[in-house]
Order: sequence, then C-alpha cells, then structure tokens
Amino acid sequence: MPGLLNRASIPMLALWVALPISADAQTAKAVPQSQMEMQLSFAPLVKQTAGAVVNVYAERVVQQQSPFAGDPFFQQFFGQRMPNRTEKQSSLGSGVIVEANGTIVTNNHVVDGADDIKIALSDGREFPCKVVLKDEQVDLAVLKIDTKETFPVLPIGDSDAVEVGDLVLAIGNPFGVGQTVTSGIVSALARNQVKNEVGFFIQTDASINPGNSGGALINMKGDLIGLNTAIYSQSGGSNGIGFATPANLVRVFLAAADRGAKTFDKPYIGATFEPVTSEVADALGLKKVRGALITKVTEGGPAAKAGLKPGEVITALNGIPVEHPDALGYRLTTAGLGATVSLTVLNNGKEREAPMTLAAAPETQPREERTITGDNPFAGATVANLSPRVADELHLPTDTVGVVVEKLKSDSPAARLGFAPKDIIVSVNGTVITTTQNLQVAVSGEPDIWRVEIERDGQRIRQFFR
Repeated sequence: MPGLLNRASIPMLALWVALPISADAQTAKAVPQSQMEMQLSFAPLVKQTAGAVVNVYAERVVQQQSPFAGDPFFQQFFGQRMPNRTEKQSSLGSGVIVEANGTIVTNNHVVDGADDIKIALSDGREFPCKVVLKDEQVDLAVLKIDTKETFPVLPIGDSDAVEVGDLVLAIGNPFGVGQTVTSGIVSALARNQVKNEVGFFIQTDASINPGNSGGALINMKGDLIGLNTAIYSQSGGSNGIGFATPANLVRVFLAAADRGAKTFDKPYIGATFEPVTSEVADALGLKKVRGALITKVTEGGPAAKAGLKPGEVITALNGIPVEHPDALGYRLTTAGLGATVSLTVLNNGKEREAPMTLAAAPETQPREERTITGDNPFAGATVANLSPRVADELHLPTDTVGVVVEKLKSDSPAARLGFAPKDIIVSVNGTVITTTQNLQVAVSGEPDIWRVEIERDGQRIRQFFR
C-alpha cells in the first residue's frame, strides 16, 4: 500500500538517512536502525536523575485593600486607617539539586517575593530552605536546604555542546500533579523571542507546562543542559514549544552564589547594539544575517578601550558565532568577570580580533540615595544618581544618565500620583535635574502648579499637579 513500509524497506531507509552523516558523528549519535532499537527505554536514565529534581513550594503574604477604602461612612469610624486583609498566595515550581549539600537552582519567578519556601524530594520528604542568591534579570535563584544530609545531584553539562535534534528529557512538577518526565528533542538554539531578559534559550518540544519552571532539561548522559523556564502558549498548556535557560549560565550563576555574592554582576561593555537586518547585511557585505551591530560606544568604557566603533559588527566571541545582541550579552555573561575575551569585529568587509577584559558596571558617580520629603509630588520616592552600575541594577540601558526613582513608599504622594520605579526625573518647574541634591532643592519651594517632566520606557512624559 502507498505510504506504508515493509520490513525489507526499513534498512534501505536507514541507510539513506545515515549517508549524509559524517563518520565522526555516527560514532557519537545514530538514528534507530531496527524495531528493537525503537523499543529502548529511558527508564534507567530517569532512575539515575529524577532523585535530584525537586518540587518547590513558595508562599507569600499579600495585603488586600479593604473594599470599604474611600467610603466616607466607614472612614468616619476608622479614619484613614481602614482595616486591610492579608492573604496567602502560593506558587508551585521545580528545582534541581546541583550540590550534595542541598544547594538547588530554580527560576527566580518561582520564589520571587516568597516569605516561606519548602522543597519536596521525589521520595515525598519536605525540607524548608532559604534563598542564597536570586536575580530577576536572568530569572535564576539558588536555594539551600538547612541540613547536614547528603543529597543526589545532577551534574551540570556543557550547553554549548548541545545540537538541534539531540534527544532530551524534561523533569518537573507540571500543574502540581507530581514529578513527571517528558521526552523530546532540542528544536532550536539561541532563541531570544521570549519575554525574559536572558535572551538566549534552548528550545525543546518536550512537554513543559506550568509547574515545570525551574525543572531539569537533561541529555542522554544524564547531565543538566538547561533549566526549564518558559513556554509559548495561547492556552496555558504545552504546544510543543518550550524554552530552557542554558546550563552554562546556570553554572556561572551558581559560582557567584558559592563565593557569597549578594548580587549577580554581569559584564559591562559600554556600548549599545542592534540586530543585523538583511539591509544591514547587504550594506556591510555580510554573507549571513547575524551579529551585533554597534550603534553607540560610551567614552572611556571597555568597548572604547577595545577600539570598537559605531557601525562595526561583532560576529563572534572566542570563535563562537554571535547570532544577535542578546547572544552577545549571554556569551559575555557566561565568560565571567575578570576574563579576557576575543571579539571578532567586522568593518568594511575586513575582520579583526579585539581583546576585551570583562568587569562589572562601574559606579562612575556616587549614587547619593535619598528619600524625598516635604509637600511635593515626589514625596516618598527614594531616588539615586544614575551610573552604569545603578542602571544595570535597575535593568536600564547602562548609558542612561540623570536621577532615577528606585522605590516608592506605599500610599505616599509620589505613589498616588502614579510615579514608578525606573522613572527618570528630567525636570521640575523648568529646572533640569542632574543630581539627587539638585532634585531636593528643586522641590523645596511651594509653587501654585508643579510642572514635572519624566522619562519612562524611552518616552518623555510631561505632567502638571496643583
């Protein structure tokens, strides 16, 4: 019958598939050659690895505003101090034990804001744990179980050795049903179309669902090659497009936690980039539409010292191709602070190597944090002078200058008027704001109308207050 294969045709098909594969590749990887090989099981690999994957339970207490807030009848009795309700919110995720002392890696969004965190092993035992290090930008967190017990671990593999088509298993706790194993392949690499700051993901079709976040993506050796992080879905369920944070980034983040770092510092390059489009590639004579186009270089920064100039394109780092600006950021981060990397730079059709030593973003001017007081629109806002260091902490472009809102007191005038963290204060009543001291002086008067200009998400906003 058309469309069916008899047994005799199977070896011919296998031979036809195998021919294009190099001899070296055949020794490491091969397609199934017989029905017997198709019946092989992942069970031994699951038994070897599943014990190191845990369930993570995080609880946070949130304040719910009283439904009677603003009601003049109830305010007559309670005044402005209306009784509020507290409510417990729970989140569920997964994690991976990576050190025998009970050190666990997971996603930051699983534990962010949690007041109480517990993990459950595959055998049902539960342990309280604490957060050692977390970072919203890379969406990673390191937890530690407070015990002297020794735990099974998953070794961290080399995610740069992963290839599209590799077989993988995803282990986690989807929908809270209990530990679950799904299988698939690596569908793509270097994905950056994900709502996350990492900008460099392993894509897989192994089923990943809510609750899998922070779980393990492993290869056929039983090595951790990624931390399941996100899914692409319009329904909330798995559509066969899942994304994992590469293990090499997990390794660098874990090393920072092990050395006692309180924050995860990423390398500062002192330049801004854009993706290479087909038009840019044609203009520059690039054979492939990939790389990081330099659009701006900060004077005195690492990029300037390395001789980089606007209009040039970074195509590789230490010989590894750079697909887009997010990939460049990932490669710099995984290289690690203190390392000297070699950037392959294209200019006028010619390539050159530019060495650059990686360091954390500097605090080029004192941040001079202060909480604004008095009768003015910014009362209750904590502000700071911007520097590459402060901008990096707030996930702003590191060349941003001025005075930025770091945080707001709840129910303060600044919060009620709609100001938000990361707002950059440009001017107050015509006075250009350059420092926090300058801002405090500018708001010390008592004008009839306040004219305020801020910058938010790259947009200038002008507001008037009485």
